[in-house]
Amino acid sequence: MARKERIQEPIAGLVRPDYLEERIKAGWRLVGLEWERDAAEAAPSKPQGWVEEIPYGLQVSDDCTQLVGNPAEVEIIVLALDMIVEDCPLSRVADELNRRGYRTRRAEPWTPSALFNLLPRMIAVGPRVFNSEEWMTRRERLPKVG
Repeated sequence: MARKERIQEPIAGLVRPDYLEERIKAGWRLVGLEWERDAAEAAPSKPQGWVEEIPYGLQVSDDCTQLVGNPAEVEIIVLALDMIVEDCPLSRVADELNRRGYRTRRAEPWTPSALFNLLPRMIAVGPRVFNSEEWMTRRERLPKVG
């Protein structure tokens, strides 16, 4: 297979037809055009470097030095964990969250797949939740397996 050679040339004005003819005679084929214009306003710049979503259930503290619990999201995690421990299917958990008016971070209704994607975070936060005083009182009402 023949090796391809490509070049890009900045153009300051209109391209003259004789310039195109010179390029064609030299063996070049036109394979594309690139257009640009001045934008009405500057496009927002993309963040540089490492960007990571804040884990569900946490938020940036008021002094912006650490992550702290987000009470509304923690409440959703606890309710979802409570229902999952009671062996409720994710569809029922999603229905209950929606019935109570809870929404995802994107203000969308909860779905089983959104909850499935949240499971790793629930597992990560689980030890803190399961050791909390609130969970101890919730655990007392769970059916005893045995």
